[in-house]
Amino acid sequence: MSALRVLIIGGNGIISASCSRLAVERGMTVTLLNRGTHTTRPPIEGAETILGDAGDPASIRDAVGTREFDVVANFRAFVPAQVGADVEQFAGRTGQYLFISSASAYQKPVAHLPITESTPLHNPFWQYSRDKIACEDVLVQAYRDSGFPMTIVRPSHTYDPTLIPLEGGWTALARIRDGRPLVVHGDGTSLWTLTHARDFARAFVGLFGNPHALGAAVHITSDESLTWNAIAALFGSALGVEPRIVHIASDAIAREITEAGAGLLGDKAHSVLFDNTKIKRLVPGWVATTPFAEGAREITDWYLADPSRQVADARLDAAFDRLVAAAG
Repeated sequence: MSALRVLIIGGNGIISASCSRLAVERGMTVTLLNRGTHTTRPPIEGAETILGDAGDPASIRDAVGTREFDVVANFRAFVPAQVGADVEQFAGRTGQYLFISSASAYQKPVAHLPITESTPLHNPFWQYSRDKIACEDVLVQAYRDSGFPMTIVRPSHTYDPTLIPLEGGWTALARIRDGRPLVVHGDGTSLWTLTHARDFARAFVGLFGNPHALGAAVHITSDESLTWNAIAALFGSALGVEPRIVHIASDAIAREITEAGAGLLGDKAHSVLFDNTKIKRLVPGWVATTPFAEGAREITDWYLADPSRQVADARLDAAFDRLVAAAG
């Protein structure tokens, strides 16, 4: 049987780089479409790269031309117009189109745990999530109307060594390292699920060419759920420092750091626990194997290995200080 021909749009990001690399390792013929400017992660050896702007449907059209693929996976579609253009572009020219949605699309607050794929999609707090829901609606309609061979995948908080999942990224990690107060939302006891990109990749690539995944939506997450206090403690352990946690109400953080408010109130402030029965049925034998204790060490080691990566945001740092001072 010939190797699957795979097009990955935006193939060198936090999640997509691991997926691209694994697809190559499994003998697939992989083409990456991106602007060719990403330098955080090394190039994907063995993959072809074509240059185009993943956010511009016309640029995608020009880069792809008349080529056909067995699988198209778009990691860089965020609004319905982009997805609608993909449906037009790839109808009849791919055997499967995978759209990267988001588990933040599930209803907030969550009415029932664990979250399954039948949990309603409704997020009044975050426009990003509402746009992902609207993208899904376009694909569901296309599947119903014409059989467009779509698969919707909903990651939750997926990371690689470059991504610090604490609010503020390196700014927060530096505060732990330096013994300064770390702002944690609420009382720090809400549950959160973190999934390593290499675990996500094994499930995601397992969906390529899978006829049972057509027309379906599925989330891919770890089975491990941790409190935010525990997440902070794992970073502290990796740094050899016990974090000085200061708990601040989520809405107070959202008022002080407005750019973080929607993602906090629309996602991180809520406990999430996922039922992964569906992805395990679609990809037999798959299970996430990287505990966040290991992931936190990888992240910490990556940042500490190069001082140029350790860039704090002075404005954000000052906002954290104000929140701590206001808490008394």
